[in-house]
Amino acid sequence: MITILDTNVELKIDDRFHVIRSAREAVAFLKKSWPESKSPSYATARKACLDAAKGVVPSAQARIAFEAAAKEAGILR
Repeated sequence: MITILDTNVELKIDDRFHVIRSAREAVAFLKKSWPESKSPSYATARKACLDAAKGVVPSAQARIAFEAAAKEAGILR
């Protein structure tokens, strides 16, 4: 099941913009493209996005966790 985030999340890393449209995209971004520094909010976001991709938690919950981690990492646009 692909869970669409309620709204797109826009990120900026090294003058490159990324638009995350779904929980699955968020999981892929967290695994492959996240900055080196990983805080506790990163782990929370990863779990929430994985759970949302499986349909276990609402996409809004995953988006909130993902945005919090991105803000903490300094990449939320």
